[in-house]
Amino acid sequence: MGSIEQTTEILLCLSPAEVANLKEGINFVRNKSTGKDYILYKSKSHLRACKNMCKHQGGLFIKDIEDLDGRSVRCTKHNWKLDVSTMKYINPPGSFCQDELVVEKNEENGLLFLELNPPNPWDSEPRSPEDLAFGEVQITYLTHACMDLRLGDKRMVFDPWLIGPAFARGWWLLHEPPSDWLERLYQADLIYISHMHSDHLSYPTLKKVAGRRPDIPIYVGNTERPVFWNLKRSGVQLTNINVVPFGIWQQVDKNLRFMILMDGVHPEMDTCIIVEYKGHKILNTVDCTRPNGGRLPMKVDLMMSDFAGGASGFPMTFSGGKFTEEWKAQFIKTERKKLLNYKARLVKDLQPRIYCPFAGYFVESHPSDKYIKETNIKNDPNELNNLIKKNSDVLTWTPRPGATLDLGRMLKDPTDRKGIIEPPEGTKIYKDSWDFGPYLRILNAAVGDEIFRHSCWIKEYFTWAGFKDYNLVVRMIETDEDFNPFPGGYDYLVDFLDLSFPKERPSREHPYEEGSVLNPPNTSASTASPTPKIHRSCPDLAQLPPTLPSFRFTRVNHLLDIITWISKSLIRSRVDVIRHVVKHGLLWDDLYIGFQTRLQRDPDVYHHLFWNHFQIKLPLTPPNWKSFLMYCG
Repeated sequence: MGSIEQTTEILLCLSPAEVANLKEGINFVRNKSTGKDYILYKSKSHLRACKNMCKHQGGLFIKDIEDLDGRSVRCTKHNWKLDVSTMKYINPPGSFCQDELVVEKNEENGLLFLELNPPNPWDSEPRSPEDLAFGEVQITYLTHACMDLRLGDKRMVFDPWLIGPAFARGWWLLHEPPSDWLERLYQADLIYISHMHSDHLSYPTLKKVAGRRPDIPIYVGNTERPVFWNLKRSGVQLTNINVVPFGIWQQVDKNLRFMILMDGVHPEMDTCIIVEYKGHKILNTVDCTRPNGGRLPMKVDLMMSDFAGGASGFPMTFSGGKFTEEWKAQFIKTERKKLLNYKARLVKDLQPRIYCPFAGYFVESHPSDKYIKETNIKNDPNELNNLIKKNSDVLTWTPRPGATLDLGRMLKDPTDRKGIIEPPEGTKIYKDSWDFGPYLRILNAAVGDEIFRHSCWIKEYFTWAGFKDYNLVVRMIETDEDFNPFPGGYDYLVDFLDLSFPKERPSREHPYEEGSVLNPPNTSASTASPTPKIHRSCPDLAQLPPTLPSFRFTRVNHLLDIITWISKSLIRSRVDVIRHVVKHGLLWDDLYIGFQTRLQRDPDVYHHLFWNHFQIKLPLTPPNWKSFLMYCG
């Protein structure tokens, strides 16, 4: 029987008003058009949903009057009970888990209930595990999210980021890659790239590979936003990129196959992968927030996932209102602990034989980002592994660059000293220098570009971007390296309701975003500002004047500041990065995830439609600046 491509079906859509009326705990909801019933469990930390149908014989669930905690429901047929906070049946105990639906927020802040079909595609064409010879399956950690897998006589590499920065200039590698990293990539039979973020899709790294092997097979998932949407503009010559459907086994040889799965929260861009060799599964969830909608294979041989946190400008790049240094420090501490507990719980539930935390080894090493580096405290992989070992029998591996795990040895005898071969004594583990120059020169080249000699570039760019009919006014001011106003810089307003460029803030009621430069990241807490990241909650803002200075077009040399007035809110972004982004039609992740902005906002409201558009939905082709310059001339 052949595999069927995995798809999603919308079972129910709740309006923003219906979402607002949801209570904490159990909610019974119905799709009025189909008559189908569902259960939604709401807590402060998460939402869980399922069909209102008992797994035993399809009975309807009702409220369990014996449940004082408000977490369980009772089947009207045989009194089976389901704890909807965990989706596990408690009567009979230890029996089943309820099939869970994916819950997503839509662009209007309503909720969608989605069903993946098939839900467990890896169960198609099952294979029994065969004995592995020592050395037959070896996994070598290179750096960050990059693993080199030797699977029989094939080699597969995950997410090669081994040189240069990610997110413009905000992220740099924490670990020193093994000296033979490039030769390892040359020898790969295939490369998997999970998504388009530059700490996974590294064009500088792939340019090195393409110099010798432009036809190296690269595999990506069929995401809404193509992973290699910017390949042509990158100048990297790759000729063998394979976009594969979700949930279908891709056969490499008689022993090796892999399957790419979508993320339940961000299916438009994030993916994860299952690799299977002789029936032994390796699960890599990468950066997925809810991989495959929360349904994953249990008892795989090796599981790896992100763990660190800190991949967002929130709250480090925010200031004003509640965003004191004390508040931010406590928030970061609390959120990191939540993430640590979530990962430990996930590992306990899935029960892999071995778990490896990775995809979090980056550092904000550029001197201008000293404040971010000191503030953005990340989780310790050893702390996570200790928590896992405390609560389960799962083996753990904290990888170091060049370390190799022999899967056959570890499965046979976890105490085998040759199960994990560490890098030779004296091997450099952490980077202590980064070659900033070449990459900063690329960004700085945009600052003096001819495009920005003409003030009408602003209208040209935002018309190209295509975001409008939304009641939001944005003020943008270009600033210098240290987030100080740059003399002669552009200072302007964009009204996204009608995509106009007024000289003064409109008198109607509207959210407002303003871009301007304030203070450098290493200034005091009362003046420093911060940024958000895609798909994260947002900030507050210091009191700003109710009216704005008269509109002026002037040129700047180092930063674009976007101040979002939601009532009042302010974002500041470095000009070399913003002009590079504008010129090349890039997504705004370089600004936000890369810590290249500073934000203030009041009240604390996140404009999902605005950020989502500029971070995911910009056109696939850049603005036609050649035509623009001819027109302006």
